[in-house]
Amino acid sequence: MGISISHGVPSTRSALTISNLGQHLAHALTGPEWREIAHLFDGHLSVPVHTPPTEAGRIGDLLAKAANHRAMNPEWAQLATLLGDSANRAARAGQNWEWT
Repeated sequence: MGISISHGVPSTRSALTISNLGQHLAHALTGPEWREIAHLFDGHLSVPVHTPPTEAGRIGDLLAKAANHRAMNPEWAQLATLLGDSANRAARAGQNWEWT
């Protein structure tokens, strides 16, 4: 299944790719931080997802933090950055961050 993510993610991502990213995020974030975003990345995603702007901004910040963690694989960091940037764009625009 291809997941389309709003605000600048150029192509769809598979549910497996999103779940695999989640495994890396879980190791780069604290437990409480991971729990804030696990609903998107734990392999049990149910689309569509409509994330309000404030929450999208927080998720964007957590993805940026994880992407810059020393333990994060560079390829997965690149995807985390891409998704984090799109989440922050949605937040700055005052729009929901949409996953369909």
